[in-house]
Amino acid sequence: MSSNLNPEVVMEALKDVKVPGTRVDVVSIKLIGEIKVTGGKVDVTVVKTSEKDETIAAVRAGVADRVSQISGVMAVNVSIDDRSAPKAAPRGPHGQSPDPFADRKKLPGVEKVVAVASAKGGVGKSSVAVNLALALVDTGHKVGLLDADVYGPSVPTMLGLDEGPEITAEKKIIPVQAHGLQIISMGLLMPPDQPVIWRGPLVFSAIKQFLKDVQWKDLEYLVVDMPPGTGDAQLTLIQQVPLSGVVMVTTPQEVALADVRRGINMFRETKVPVLGIVENMSYFICPDTGKQFDIFGHGGGAEVAKQYDLPLLGEIPIDPSIRVGGDTGKPAARIEGSAVREAFLKLAGRVNELAETPEG
Repeated sequence: MSSNLNPEVVMEALKDVKVPGTRVDVVSIKLIGEIKVTGGKVDVTVVKTSEKDETIAAVRAGVADRVSQISGVMAVNVSIDDRSAPKAAPRGPHGQSPDPFADRKKLPGVEKVVAVASAKGGVGKSSVAVNLALALVDTGHKVGLLDADVYGPSVPTMLGLDEGPEITAEKKIIPVQAHGLQIISMGLLMPPDQPVIWRGPLVFSAIKQFLKDVQWKDLEYLVVDMPPGTGDAQLTLIQQVPLSGVVMVTTPQEVALADVRRGINMFRETKVPVLGIVENMSYFICPDTGKQFDIFGHGGGAEVAKQYDLPLLGEIPIDPSIRVGGDTGKPAARIEGSAVREAFLKLAGRVNELAETPEG
């Protein structure tokens, strides 16, 4: 770490960051507030007064990028100090609060949007989303796959993709075609080793762009791989698009089930139908003896499904082919005759039975 790293050095470097569409730097017009340097970590506050949200989001990204290039900087956090005057929210005829989800509109070219969520990392949600999408294709449906995990996009690796999408003259994104899917992911738009250090506003912008600016074509299903948690990405999706439903993924043990319960409650509070529960890593069949081992326990998914009066959509076994397929771009759902393929085909059938075309 450089011993010369201090707020003055950071402020001087930020003079290189211009306000979008101008030649004015962010320091000269006082868009930079407090700067803290703690060891190799730098915290910068961007001040918002009357600027557009898009402008501040771009400034935030530029500030984070420039600070990360300073010698000795190990971590960057850019926060927003919103000093703009609050706008009064419109109210109903009887003074009631407005419905924040009233403006949800269907995506052009998409009949049904199904989100795959977990509210917890490490449960194999992305594997379920990818293999569910492929199983839907193999059962006769036109399917798209949106990787909404902007922080840890894994879909390109799981599907063996290394080329980005095309951009039209109208700045629309044409999804990548592979494995019978139409696919978009942040991982297709950024260098593979570049970390995503975005927070709220930029996450909102990325998800919104994926929803509004991608030219999906004649899809019956758009499967959305959600990031872990119940934060910006989930709320953005919920606010922008009417969902046909959410598939909640869990593993059998209680530490995962607690988060899934929170996720179910969030979706229900925001008027999104939960289609049911998938218990991933449900059991392991020893290839030598055929004996079943419940490595992480068994039946937790069924227990939560019963608690919330939801169907158990499927139990996905632990199988090395899922890990190998995810690492090599050869998904397990395409292995003919395998137990994993049969499990995902069954899951696709249940989703197709339950997912209804929403209004909007």
